[in-house]
Amino acid sequence: MTIKICRISGDGIGPEIVAEASKVLDTVLAGSGNSAVYQDVLMGGCSIDKYGVPLTDEAIDTARKCDAVLQGSIGGNTTTSPWYKLPPEKRPEAGLLKIRKALGLYANLRPAYLYSELSESCPLAEKNGEPRKFDLIMVRELTGGLYFGARHTEEVNGILTATDTDVYNENEIRRIARTAFDVAMKRRKKVTSVDKANVLDTSRLWRKITKEVSEEYPEVSLDNMLVDNCAMQLVRDPEQFDVILTENMFGDILSDEASMITGSIGMLPSASLCETSFGLYEPSHGSAPDIAGKNIANPLATILSASMMLRYSFDMIKEADAIEEAVRKTLSDGIRTTDIMPADKEKAASMKPVSCSEMGDAVAARIK
Repeated sequence: MTIKICRISGDGIGPEIVAEASKVLDTVLAGSGNSAVYQDVLMGGCSIDKYGVPLTDEAIDTARKCDAVLQGSIGGNTTTSPWYKLPPEKRPEAGLLKIRKALGLYANLRPAYLYSELSESCPLAEKNGEPRKFDLIMVRELTGGLYFGARHTEEVNGILTATDTDVYNENEIRRIARTAFDVAMKRRKKVTSVDKANVLDTSRLWRKITKEVSEEYPEVSLDNMLVDNCAMQLVRDPEQFDVILTENMFGDILSDEASMITGSIGMLPSASLCETSFGLYEPSHGSAPDIAGKNIANPLATILSASMMLRYSFDMIKEADAIEEAVRKTLSDGIRTTDIMPADKEKAASMKPVSCSEMGDAVAARIK
């Protein structure tokens, strides 16, 4: 079997980490008698530099003709980059919104799992004298809400006034809720739906529709939690969560919080799915322009995103498991990029520091 992947390396460290994910993908596919062909397209600042826009229609057409998208990081330094002097619709991140909408990528899955080998990097204190252990996944609605609602800035009584519109309809909510419950059925059968129903009409509708969907899944328990409480609970007791279901903006914020309690955002993959097997897979972190080109970035989030691609788009469970096991073995062997090196000097001395490309080599070498 040959799978066709649209590859978007992006900006900053994107090309470095995507190269390592491609290396691992090629290794695991070859081991099972499969292969991948890549169609490279530009998105983000690199597309602005070449075409004047963050994402061309031709790039979207290329993505549509592929089986899945593997993406690196998009954007640059928001203070110094000339990209951020452009109108908002011409900036790098506008390409992300455009491709999600164009490809119908409505569901964003972001797992947050604490590897036991990295437990000392978790910023949370031990629980009952034992290292923290949590394994949760964020299911975020990706094509609605404030990020896609009408917006404008106008002068009202001589004062500049900005308006952003938060809009959700029941079909959008029902669709993402079913995704969350489907994911929960394969895990520990618990969904925590996060909203702001004490204030927002969109959240009250969200809670109503989510309850209706829950009745289709009698084996799955449903809890409702206000977003401010969820932000607190994630740092107080992350073990309580299994699947967190939430809307676009809340999910954007909470998923970054969840990623950091694992010790490094460089460990967290993500998947953006549509109603078919097609999906876009990318790391949760940004483009880190300050370390771009230095070969020191952590590629594991992108490598694990490739594992999610095999699992969700191609149903290649054995190959996906092989990548995840190779990552775990690499960590247990003490191999570390800078961001996941222990702060304790004595513990760090027992680890092997590696570059971005060396980390990719280490994972590929441990593929079974």
